Amino acid sequence: MTWFNDKRLGLFVHWGIYAIPAVHEQFWQRWNVPAEEYVKYADRFNPVNFDPAKWLDLAQEAGMEYLCFTTKHHDGYCMWDTSQTDFNVMNSPYGRDILAELAEECHKRDFPLVLYYSVVDWHHPAYPNIGRHHEIVTDPSKHSMNAYMEFLKAQIRELCTNYGKIYGIWWDMNVPEHVDESVHDMIKELQPDALINNRGFGRGDFSTPERDFDPEGANVHGGTGYTLTEACQSVGVNSWGYRKEEDYFSFAYFKRNIDSWLAKGCNYLLNVGPDANGEIPPEAVRIMKDVGTWIKPIRDSFNGSPVRIVDNSKVLAMRDGRNYYIHCPEGLDSSTLDLYPFAKEPETVTLLNTGEELSWTTEPTTYRRHIEEKTLRLREIPVNELTGPPVFKITV
Repeated sequence: MTWFNDKRLGLFVHWGIYAIPAVHEQFWQRWNVPAEEYVKYADRFNPVNFDPAKWLDLAQEAGMEYLCFTTKHHDGYCMWDTSQTDFNVMNSPYGRDILAELAEECHKRDFPLVLYYSVVDWHHPAYPNIGRHHEIVTDPSKHSMNAYMEFLKAQIRELCTNYGKIYGIWWDMNVPEHVDESVHDMIKELQPDALINNRGFGRGDFSTPERDFDPEGANVHGGTGYTLTEACQSVGVNSWGYRKEEDYFSFAYFKRNIDSWLAKGCNYLLNVGPDANGEIPPEAVRIMKDVGTWIKPIRDSFNGSPVRIVDNSKVLAMRDGRNYYIHCPEGLDSSTLDLYPFAKEPETVTLLNTGEELSWTTEPTTYRRHIEEKTLRLREIPVNELTGPPVFKITV
């Protein structure tokens, strides 16, 4: 688990033939597209501008330290050279193994690669599509969970064997809630360092709250028994895959959201959906670069472990040896921050966003003097100049 604890911010990439209609990664199901029409997109998939080096350059500029890539989404289209189905990128006009090219660039940079795999599969006849959530309806006479699991295991074996070191398998949508620990055992046998999320065929290693809700109740500090949590959010309000007419979250939202999760000791995946040519959309690029500009000066503040030292739910803290890192994801309303009941006198207090040293006092504010004991209070904080949540380093 060491790599996961060290590399806190990752890039999530949703990409497949659904980038061609440019509506949503679940276009087939949500817009009731006939199967015979949807599969024709495979005959048009030719991302001539796909450049994994360009993707990773951007990820590193954004302060990201690992990548999770969608090898197969719900539509069943495979972005690698699989021998288990013809519905894959090798039979497209592009005709090249996208995963192989991406993995090669990741290995070259020692950039951990995690592979997303959807359990739901609208294309494979054996998968029991009976119209549950995230399913379509297919011919029940061909359904066989056992046959589908054999197909799935063969694909996971390919992914864990043919692409070098893999740092994790990120399952999605085990709608049948099928349990089969042998799948996870195989992954661990083939890729001993790989982590497995909690959406697969057994408990897994980490929880995965999504968007701005937490259906698992799995969040912070092992709320459901997980010691690791990875939140995920897309740059787009409507879609995870490429959407031509997308609405985007603000820079301020992502700084607030990312800071909140990382300061609780969790990881965070920020998702983008490349277009049909393999290009990350310009607005997504702008968001990533802005996150990178903000996060790099404060990156060390996410080291260590979360601690509860402040009697204020809006203030989060992490400790790494003699250093305490104080996070205010929602910003500050004034130029002072009361850290009651934390009362240690620091050697230095630094505003990491700007690198400047701040003044401090152990005297409470005047209006709280009669009710508050000696406490550490930070002063002269340049709240009007900050472009992201303030982060303070207190060395004691």
